[in-house]
Amino acid sequence: MAEDLILERCDLQLEVNGRDHRTGDLCRDRLVLRRGQPFWLTLHFEGRGYEASVDTLTFSAVTGPAPSEEAGTKARFSLSDAVEGCAWSASAVDQQDGVLSLLLNTPADAPIGLYRLSLEASTGYQGSSFVLGHFTLLFNAWCPADAVYVDSDQERQEYVLTQQGFIYQGSAKFIKSIPWNFGQFEDGILDICLMLLDVNPKFLKDSGHDCSRRSSPIYVGRVVSGMVNCNDDQGVLLGRWDNNYGDGISPMSWIGSVDILRRWKDYGCQRVKYGQCWVFAAVACTVLRCLGVPTRVVTNYNSAHDQNSNLLIEYFRNESGEIEGNKSEMIWNFHCWVESWMTRPDLEPGYEGWQALDPTPQEKSEGTYCCGPVPVRAIREGNLGTKYDAPFVFAEVNADVVDWIRQEDGSLHKSVNHSLVVGLKISTKSVGRDEREDITHTYKYPEGSEEEREAFTRANHLNKLAEKEEAKEEGRVDMRIRVGQSMNMGSDFEVFAHITNSTAESHNCRLLLCARTVSYNGVLGPECGTQELPDLTLEPFSERGIPLRILYEKYSDCLTESNLIKVRGLLIEPAANSYVLAERDLYLENPEVKIRVLGEPKQNRKLVAEVTLKNPLPVPLLGCIFTVEGAGLTKEQKTVEVPDPVEAGEQVKVRVDLLPTDVGLHKLVVNFECDRLKAVKGYRNVIIGPS
Repeated sequence: MAEDLILERCDLQLEVNGRDHRTGDLCRDRLVLRRGQPFWLTLHFEGRGYEASVDTLTFSAVTGPAPSEEAGTKARFSLSDAVEGCAWSASAVDQQDGVLSLLLNTPADAPIGLYRLSLEASTGYQGSSFVLGHFTLLFNAWCPADAVYVDSDQERQEYVLTQQGFIYQGSAKFIKSIPWNFGQFEDGILDICLMLLDVNPKFLKDSGHDCSRRSSPIYVGRVVSGMVNCNDDQGVLLGRWDNNYGDGISPMSWIGSVDILRRWKDYGCQRVKYGQCWVFAAVACTVLRCLGVPTRVVTNYNSAHDQNSNLLIEYFRNESGEIEGNKSEMIWNFHCWVESWMTRPDLEPGYEGWQALDPTPQEKSEGTYCCGPVPVRAIREGNLGTKYDAPFVFAEVNADVVDWIRQEDGSLHKSVNHSLVVGLKISTKSVGRDEREDITHTYKYPEGSEEEREAFTRANHLNKLAEKEEAKEEGRVDMRIRVGQSMNMGSDFEVFAHITNSTAESHNCRLLLCARTVSYNGVLGPECGTQELPDLTLEPFSERGIPLRILYEKYSDCLTESNLIKVRGLLIEPAANSYVLAERDLYLENPEVKIRVLGEPKQNRKLVAEVTLKNPLPVPLLGCIFTVEGAGLTKEQKTVEVPDPVEAGEQVKVRVDLLPTDVGLHKLVVNFECDRLKAVKGYRNVIIGPS
């Protein structure tokens, strides 16, 4: 009778599997695999080698605290002649004495997460069990059978593997790109993402069911959407929008997700202060990319927050155009969410592809502050019964805005406002390039098209349909706010109320112009410029440009970190009892952060980053701090303080040591803060060549 088969050790082939599964950055001390794809394993036996005629090898793979075959969280499979593409399987590839090389396969619909792999080796009636090791299983965008499969290698590279990107802020007429370090392969991030899944309320309520459902990117995306905010659970970020961030970190100051996720873990899964929409979206993007789901951050300009799902945002204003009372339904200057790519077997065919997920806590969905996934196509088609949360996302890009002027006698008059269109310039980073891609057409049909009318009809968007009929009227008085020059932080500048009278009659009007600082979510601050023309005559078929000068001394102390000023014009024609309203959000450009890399950018060479910024303000800067980070370039965030003061026009310069790193493209991201300049961002691509 043959002696027992004794396992000396198991080689998980970290380097080979890491390369094949594109998880090399995660496989330094562990095995990380993408599901639906074979992986290598080498067994070293003691004494004698494996003999197929007398030995039986049975493998076991389990995940979660209560694994079961019925739930799909436990699998037993024996050595076979060849691996099966759609099931747990193992086959022998080569044998040299006591060394057995194996190829194993995981199903393309297996739950993701941490697995324990065991071996039962039996010879006759005797057997022994061995723990071969642990591995983490991720979604696989390279596997055609996986629900997250993407057939473009460039898109897989961008939406799964790329660790840097841009988030778009500013305003619809001045789009500003903000560099962001997603860092999904940085040290410890995968463990944190798995921890995030394991503290979600659904896991705490029924861990077995939760782990089983992790086979679906729909389910995982919904969990991540809820866990990035902390409104219902031990989520990552606490949102705050009141400009009081003294007991935490201002949302505008973050430059990457890594520091946020590490803080959350180090705080014992306690919320990190503070986040706003792009921070929630960026952290969700990091987590989903880390887990293998193709994901991108999206920005929608003039984004509506419709609480009652009537697709209507109403503003009630006094006769000066000022909004009355506190308002929960608002038009946000911009709003960010994420899109993730997946199939939707829970819906009718045609809804696969990009799905919108919004982790910013705004409204509850099935009792939890989360939103989506909802197919972007369902939003474009106006199919609001589609799971999940289609009415809310449809309103974000399509809601109608009505302005009412309340007169002294209490009567309400509807004002004309052609300057505000909800859902503009929907933006994301281009694939493989540091440029913006406009994806508005994926959410909305062209304005005025028959397809748009059909979508509004399906969505029962009666306000918008009626508005389009009204818009056909010819001849009117209209007004737009225009800018005549670039607007830089620290400068004085002019804006203009451009008034057009396209009728054959004269109009005697009163014009009120007002500029106020504003946060990106629409909350107004103090006035920083006003002008009133009580007697303005508009000749037939004429145009007028009325200037409003905005001074740095007026906005300097009340500008928020959004760098936004809202200019409002209200044109009143008393004889006709008519009101024309025009608004525009102005973004003030921050000074440029310049970054130079000193040294030869070769593999594993020490490099130094030189960072400079010139004070653009007419006053000194105090408390200046640079924060620097970059995946592969810094182990953690580095901060450098600058001696006070930095005088007007003076250039400040700091140097930061970078890590020796591997060949490839890396991005260094910088944030600058001081008493009068907040969240000034810069970045530099660092291309490392072979040594």
